[in-house]
Amino acid sequence: MAKVSVSLNADLVVEAMVLSGVGSPQDAVELVLRDYIERGHRTEARLAERDEALRVVDMKPRDVEG
Repeated sequence: MAKVSVSLNADLVVEAMVLSGVGSPQDAVELVLRDYIERGHRTEARLAERDEALRVVDMKPRDVEG
């Protein structure tokens, strides 16, 4: 896997280290990014399920009132 170097604010990295409970700045930032990406995937999956459920409801024939 390719590696990328990024300069970050030290306070931001220390906060990431504290919140993740990791002593390495590299590992802390990597954990935060992985969590962010996984959260995005979970959100996408949840929205897709909701949209599919709405499509199923829309497909059902409606009762004619009269």
